[in-house]
Amino acid sequence: MPERFLSSEEYDEQAHKLYSDGNYDGALKMLKEGLSLYPNAVDLNVGLGYARLAREEYAWARKAFERASALDDSHEDALVGLGETLLRFGEQEEALGLFEQVARAGYHHDTELMLTMGRALYREALYVECRDIFAKAAAARPDSADAAASLGYALHQLGDEVGAGRQIRRALRLKPDLHEARIYLAHLLYDRGDWEGALREYEGVPPSEHWDALAVWRLMELKQELWHMDEGDVRLSPWRERLSQIEEVPDPIDRLFAEIESVVHGVEQPGYYLDPSQLELFTSIHSATEKLTHVVRLSDGNRLRGTWVEIVQQMRERAGFLHEPLLEFMRRLAERWLEQRGAKIPFVDPETFLRSAAAGGFVRIELDE
Repeated sequence: MPERFLSSEEYDEQAHKLYSDGNYDGALKMLKEGLSLYPNAVDLNVGLGYARLAREEYAWARKAFERASALDDSHEDALVGLGETLLRFGEQEEALGLFEQVARAGYHHDTELMLTMGRALYREALYVECRDIFAKAAAARPDSADAAASLGYALHQLGDEVGAGRQIRRALRLKPDLHEARIYLAHLLYDRGDWEGALREYEGVPPSEHWDALAVWRLMELKQELWHMDEGDVRLSPWRERLSQIEEVPDPIDRLFAEIESVVHGVEQPGYYLDPSQLELFTSIHSATEKLTHVVRLSDGNRLRGTWVEIVQQMRERAGFLHEPLLEFMRRLAERWLEQRGAKIPFVDPETFLRSAAAGGFVRIELDE
């Protein structure tokens, strides 16, 4: 007996599971197979758009979302996906119009949909607009920790530290193990000079759940300062080990001396890169050349301007991985490019990473006008 074909719903379900597991290639393959049988299935076209979006294939994502919207011009996920993709191309007014259409249709109670729109706006630094969306989501779902935390992040970007702290604390009351929010709160307290409060929040996250190198650095700094610990105190061992796991680079003091030596002798030390997020613990020793402004054009046409480090940080923010360690972000992107085109891009430091990416045709380095 011949094997029966899956229904479009079954294709969608299997693709969604693969997508949720981070297997974007598998999801894409499943969706393409489903669309070969059911080309007019709206959900499969929407899924294809999100799979393309996750792979940063923005032009293909736009095409998939536009087809889904043409098949059903009121499909909320298609409209949100298309709006998110349009933002990648700088078409902000059109994207905001689509988001407003979804909100008017009564989807403000759909927390995930509202958060998707808000996060897309946040990535584009449209903080007023994302604050309004997060506020609606938090009001519609007062039991949502994610909505409260997201509202707090937007308020902080707008300079409202009091409101930001209030919303993030509310999120943590609703969901104490929302680790990203707790680390964000710890950073707020640290920047405010509340050392004891900051240390308490940093410690509220188990070492294995820490993914922000700056948070671990600050935690160890505060322990040494407030608890009068020495650098080699055994009580810092779990945090030193975690930091090593996050960065997968040599001991920070060794790296510091290596960089000093490279500056003194004018010789680059391959593999030694001191993350700028850690430099406030030390005196800056970076050479003047690292302060130069560069311009990099991404594959979607957007131009980023800044130092090499700042450009990679902007890339990370645009991709929605704001709290991911910089080295991990570069490694993940290099692995994706290797899979897509077979090009090996080194990621030991931002300058090497960007210059190699330009040589491989993934970005373009332009003159600063």
